[in-house]
Amino acid sequence: MLRIGLTGGMGAGKSTVATALAERGAVIVDADRIAREVVEPGTPGLAALVEAFGTDILRDDDSLDRQALANKAFGDDESRRTLNSITHPLVGARVMELIEQAPSDAVLVQDIPLLVEGGMGPVFKLVIVVGLDVEERVRRLVTFRDIPEEDARARIAAQATDEQRRAAADIWLDNSGSKDAIEQAVAALWTDRLVPFERNVRERRAAPIHNVLVPHDDNWSAQAERMIDRLRLTCGDSAIRIDHVGSTAVPGVTARDAIDVQISVADLATADALVDPLAESGFPRIESVTAEAPKPAYSIGGEADPALWVERVHGNADPARPARIHLRVDGWPGQRFALLIRDWLRAQPDERANFQVAKHRARADADVAYAQALAPWFDGAYQRSEQWARRTGWDITAS
Repeated sequence: MLRIGLTGGMGAGKSTVATALAERGAVIVDADRIAREVVEPGTPGLAALVEAFGTDILRDDDSLDRQALANKAFGDDESRRTLNSITHPLVGARVMELIEQAPSDAVLVQDIPLLVEGGMGPVFKLVIVVGLDVEERVRRLVTFRDIPEEDARARIAAQATDEQRRAAADIWLDNSGSKDAIEQAVAALWTDRLVPFERNVRERRAAPIHNVLVPHDDNWSAQAERMIDRLRLTCGDSAIRIDHVGSTAVPGVTARDAIDVQISVADLATADALVDPLAESGFPRIESVTAEAPKPAYSIGGEADPALWVERVHGNADPARPARIHLRVDGWPGQRFALLIRDWLRAQPDERANFQVAKHRARADADVAYAQALAPWFDGAYQRSEQWARRTGWDITAS
């Protein structure tokens, strides 16, 4: 199952996106719809709201007057927290029921207005945010939902900012255009990313990494942080630390468009115990490097300890975000070197420039494998980075 989070500011058009996804076969779990169900007349949820906010939130037929509730609940932070403490557990229980009922090969989309505010992004394999300018959202709420402008602005102000939503978004769907435009964007997303992503998760298949160097992308850092949040949730206490490493972690360096993340673990048995949890989270194992396996083309300063090369490598099932997840034992040479060379390159502009030149020469040498062509540079880099570490007092615990 591919579990997706869908969110956006009030009036941004989440329902349009959810409908378009449903038409293509997605299973939609709508938090707003469930929130209405759990406070219908006769439910414990409605009784709890009446006790907290008074009988004047009821209509004459004893159903919930949502506007009256909103006038009270959105007036201050304490009232809003009271509302959430009543409705969120009820909604959560119903959501879990619907998830358990969904087919194992479903693309399941949870429409959650307060996904960002609740810090729920790591729970999902992807977060889709529907974006729209605040003023246009206000206009649509006033025009199409008949919500007073002052009320619309107050509700929007109580939600996450666009900057916070962008930080949480794996996919930002701009809904400032026509309905046809957003539906075409959803159709492409479904075909190109969601369907193959679900298949890859089910078949435990990682997205391939293309051996093409591209200019540094400032979005790599944020993408890595979201990936790390998901990995941290999956690994729990099994991960001593999780870090963004490799070329994409060094600003200004050209690289293959693939995020490298290192998970430091206590031992290889811990790494092996994470095979299934990581695969189920969308990070299937692709390689197990052992002391007996062929070593990389470069020797890293002649390092003879075979433990330098022992690791477990996972990929990312998301076809639009290739990655390599390296599980290495904390304190072993390979784990240390990944952090040292990242910090060294970040601190040394001249070395970054040399690394760039070496990368492009290696890529241009069609007769030699890329890793082998980079071997001379890495051998020298090992020595120079160690000298830098001693000179500066570099400490892995502060890295």
